[in-house]
Parts: sequence; C-alpha cells; structure tokens
Amino acid sequence: MKIVVTGAAGFIGSHLSERLKSLGHDVIGIDSFNTYYNPELKKLNAKDLEEKGISIEKRDLVTDDVSDVIQGADAIFHLAAQPGISSTTPFEHYLNNNFIATNNLVEAARSAGTKKFINIATSSIYGAHATEDETTAPKPTSNYGVTKLAAEQLVLSYFRDKGFPAASARLFSVYGERERPEKLYPKLIDAILNDKPFPLFEGSQEHLRSYTYVGDIIDGLVLILDNFEKSAGEIFNLGTDQAITTGEGIKIVEDVLGKKAVLDIKPKRPGDQKETHACIDKARRILGYNPVTTPQVGLKKEVDWFKEKIWKKIDLYL
Repeated sequence: MKIVVTGAAGFIGSHLSERLKSLGHDVIGIDSFNTYYNPELKKLNAKDLEEKGISIEKRDLVTDDVSDVIQGADAIFHLAAQPGISSTTPFEHYLNNNFIATNNLVEAARSAGTKKFINIATSSIYGAHATEDETTAPKPTSNYGVTKLAAEQLVLSYFRDKGFPAASARLFSVYGERERPEKLYPKLIDAILNDKPFPLFEGSQEHLRSYTYVGDIIDGLVLILDNFEKSAGEIFNLGTDQAITTGEGIKIVEDVLGKKAVLDIKPKRPGDQKETHACIDKARRILGYNPVTTPQVGLKKEVDWFKEKIWKKIDLYL
C-alpha cells in the first residue's frame, strides 16, 4: 500500500512512518521543516527515515501543491499542524496550518481518489477537562484546540456530505523519543542534565494527564488503517486510561536520572488543560486497541534517547 504521512519529520509522524515501512508499506513523507522549533531536530528525524528508505518531500500544505506526491496514494495520515498551546503564536498560524492546510490536503486527496484519509486531532478539542467519550460536546479553551476541532469537522463533513473516506483520531498527551522540545519531558530532561532551572507553570504539578507513550499511539493509528471499513466517519480517542499527575511524571524522570529538578515556577498558562484522562472504550471495542506501556518504561526510553541523540550534540533552544 502506498501511504503518505504529512508532518513526517516530526515527533509522531516519524514514528508512524517507520512503523508503516516496517509493515511493508511504501511510505512517502511531507513536511515543511518550518522553524517552530530547531530545524536540526527534524533533520535528524528525516535522516533516520531516509536510512530506512522513506523519502520526505519538503512542501508547505498552505502554499504548495502536493497533488504529485499523493497521486496514487491508497492512504493518507494527516499529522502536519501548528502544535501547542501558546500565547505568543499568532492566531493566523493556527488558522493557516491547522485549518487551511487541512482543506487543501483534503481537496487534493479527493481529486487523487485517496481511499483512506486518517486525520490526527487532539484531546485539546475537549477543553479543560478531557475525560469523556467521543460523543461529549467539544469545549476547546485554546486557539490550538479550536482550529484542530474545525479541521476535524471539516474532514468529517466531507465524509458526511460527499462520502469521502475519512476518520479522525484524538490523541492524548503523547510522549517518547523525538518529542518536541517545548513539551514537558524534553525540557525537564534537558534542565536536569544541564543543571538548569526547570520552568513549570503554576499549578501544573497537580494537572492530571493521560501521558501516552508514542508506540502505543502508533498501535492505535495502524489499527484504524487496518480496520478502516469500521472506522470511516468515526472519531477515536487514542491514549491511555491510566492517568498520572504532572508532578508524578516529573518524579519518574528524576528517579531515572537519579537527580532532582530545580523548579522555576512561572505564571499559569492561559488555555491549559487541567485534566486529561482518556476514555478509550470505543477504540477498545471497535479496534481492539490496548495501550500497555507504563510511564516508567516509556520515560526511561525517552531519557535514553535524549542522552544518546541530543545531549551535548544539539541545542534544543536556539
């Protein structure tokens, strides 16, 4: 099967591309290699993919034509997005990279006759408390959540109105090797290893999170692909139903590294989620989804990756 992965040089996209390739699929990536974070990290991921025979086309879904890349594709996984909850990222970036880009890609996929389109959404769609099932009314509290909800509903409107073969996955607090540098765990690991203060938003230690290891997320995405007849038109929560607090996650990393973090408490972040606890009953029932990686195991893998690939080699925060 020919499969196109957008955002292929990013955190989750690179892992998904590798898994699909290992399953015998012909995988082609699309990525804009923008400067949202240090581009050297994406180049490092791209190098790993290219060594496995996965090519990546440098395209911007907002401005560039991708019809030649997706021509003949049996499936598309759409992960490219403007990520994160940030008070400094202009709204237009979220609008363009999450909504306009998705519209452009869906139109191109329709023209190309793509048979399976899997949109990647987020638990931020639910809002401050992401604890219910997929039938719960969305109440996003951030520009990121609002535009990802709009993109998801745009994709599914094409299914409802035009029969476009699409499904959507809402991901919960994904962590692991290659995680984006502005996320909690890379910042924490970097701070501890380099004897720097660790910036932590006020009150966030008590936030409950379904921290989900990236390998378990990839399992779920592959299950949607393999069970697409049952998945078309559906939304699936993908995460773990075993939640811990951010403070407990910090303690696990401290234990792995054998060293305490020096916390630098920052003002609360507007629009932040206070609780995510994935309800994955639907994914279990329809897909047979079963995340198994504990935070202790997953965070040990992330620490080991960071020490091998990043520490003293790449400056995360240029």
